[in-house]
Amino acid sequence: MPAFICNTCGTQYSPSEDTPRACAICTDERQFVPAAGQSWTTLERLQSSHANKFRRLAAGLTIIETTPAFGIGQRAILVHTADGNVLWDCIALIDDATIDLIKGLGGVKAIAISHPHYYTTMVEWSRALGGVPIHLHADDREWVMRTDPAVRFWQGETLSIGAGLTLVRLGGHFAGGTVLHWADWNEGRGVVLSGDILQVVPSGHVSFMWSYPNLIPLSAAKVRRIAQRLEPFAFDAVYGAFSGRGQIDTGGKQAVAASVARYIARISEG
Repeated sequence: MPAFICNTCGTQYSPSEDTPRACAICTDERQFVPAAGQSWTTLERLQSSHANKFRRLAAGLTIIETTPAFGIGQRAILVHTADGNVLWDCIALIDDATIDLIKGLGGVKAIAISHPHYYTTMVEWSRALGGVPIHLHADDREWVMRTDPAVRFWQGETLSIGAGLTLVRLGGHFAGGTVLHWADWNEGRGVVLSGDILQVVPSGHVSFMWSYPNLIPLSAAKVRRIAQRLEPFAFDAVYGAFSGRGQIDTGGKQAVAASVARYIARISEG
């Protein structure tokens, strides 16, 4: 039986004879159902019409993107460390060429994902890469549409997944919204891979939303909590989920603090 994939968000569902009645990710107000309605594909169809490209983002960080763009259009980031590689976030397309390239770069020891919009075909990725664990925050358990023994739910505010690699729950966009902090990146400068829990914007700042497509903001109190949870971590760069929307190569800690201040000032105006 095929495991159907939502064309709009890229979420893969458990194998079934018929397409799902609706995509639970898209019917939630943090996503959307297109005016033309829900439509579905399979991994096999996607493999025949799309391909992945690899590109260096920065030291120790390789972007994996699908062309032409599919679903939400986010990128995955391969994190290269002396302790083993980690795949941060996920995209729907995985094929033989992608598997060969990743294995040629040392494979991966784990997958970690920021929030449910990027779960996509995570089970396929894990199986293709040797059944590696998929780290998801337990607060977002209800949004897993295809279960698998590789999925490991963690609780609390932080989880170490390797030397210098820490998952940090910030919440906000989703209750379990997570970023990846790499303390040892680039000779100790430190980097935060933010998904869109911190949405990097072209001005060199970040912003915050409960729903991006529907433009529903977060409250000032929730953004303050995000800042408080991130405060103990040192980092110079911030890289988000999308190419071509700006990136913060240096001064990231200061940029996030300035972004929090200006966001709270605007959202709190009478």
